[in-house]
Amino acid sequence: MKKRLIPRLSGLFHDPRAFWFMSLILLFGVAAGIVLGVLNNYLHEVLSISKVERGAVELFRELPGLLLVVLISLLYRICEVRILRLAFLVSILGVVGLSLLGHIRWFAVLMIVLWSTGEHIFMPIRQSIAVHMAHQGKEGLALGASRSMRNTGQVIGFYLIPLLFLFIPFRDIVRQFQVSFVLAGTVLVIGFLISFRLRRDDRHIQRKRLYLRKKYTKYYVLELLFGARKQVFLTFAPYVLVVSYGIETQIMALLYGIYSTINIFAAPLIGRFIDRWGYRIVIIIDTVLLVGLCLLYGFSHRMFSPTAATYVVCFVFILDGVLFVAGIARTVYAKTISTSKDELTSTLSTGISINHLVSIAVALAGGLIWQELGVEALFLVAAAFGIGSFGYALTLPREAS
Repeated sequence: MKKRLIPRLSGLFHDPRAFWFMSLILLFGVAAGIVLGVLNNYLHEVLSISKVERGAVELFRELPGLLLVVLISLLYRICEVRILRLAFLVSILGVVGLSLLGHIRWFAVLMIVLWSTGEHIFMPIRQSIAVHMAHQGKEGLALGASRSMRNTGQVIGFYLIPLLFLFIPFRDIVRQFQVSFVLAGTVLVIGFLISFRLRRDDRHIQRKRLYLRKKYTKYYVLELLFGARKQVFLTFAPYVLVVSYGIETQIMALLYGIYSTINIFAAPLIGRFIDRWGYRIVIIIDTVLLVGLCLLYGFSHRMFSPTAATYVVCFVFILDGVLFVAGIARTVYAKTISTSKDELTSTLSTGISINHLVSIAVALAGGLIWQELGVEALFLVAAAFGIGSFGYALTLPREAS
């Protein structure tokens, strides 16, 4: 497999270590697929988390994202490969903790935060390394390829869940979730060991401790608006499926698997589209589609029969997962403004922290809105942010043809 992949990767990346880098993305994706595939059912079935409490849990889970700019700045003397390795190590500690004492509420939330910390550290490092390993003019396609590799890993992780739950009998449902977390931890350990294949990239990379620049204002605003849209769908869309539509763990994992399978092919296509037509049009199309999806997700139960509504929201859930790939357009936009690798890494970290500013507020308010005003109001709020994103995307500079 390595011999077949290396020639293809060399067409995108100038760095010969791209194979090992993409392997790490794949393995982290497998672990993320396992954790994400069981998380919402685990919170509902094992920890009995309510609608309002789901928002509170998400607040803690998203704290590492809010503090990411601080975390990355504290590591400003460490090269990116070592930070990537640290992301694996922190996530390992989180999933191992969940497998051991995940039935205790406060401890489970603490371990979820630890897992999330590693996951959030991995995000900007993965994007930055992919962009700077890429050949000039192929940054969008390289980002799409790395996203596709992550989605391939997630597909494997998602599809492992129904196999685990269906074919391995457990009398205790808690045990099923524990084994899932052990499996995720095992995959991460393998990735951590493989990361030492990148040890020759120990060049010292200086990053700013805190990087905020006026030239990135539009990027920051886009990330802020994306934070609200992201939070409603990442947190509450799957929980609506579990609580309101009774979707079981196996089906939930299959839904995640379906859109991740689509994204294996969609991510490179969107990346190629960005390279050819520019980031601006992709961001605009994404925001337009988002508004329609929010309205369908919030009002399907009023528009269709219960069975039809279930199919509709499942379809919308899958399509929204595909739209998340369009986020690489924001990364390409930031790359067009940046002047160096370290500046881009710091900027992406700052952007993630900024989108978490609003996402944490949405996580807290979202559960209350859902409980007090209904799911319709929750997704109307998401649609409003989508309209705001569309309006702001129109102000982005047009790329030179």
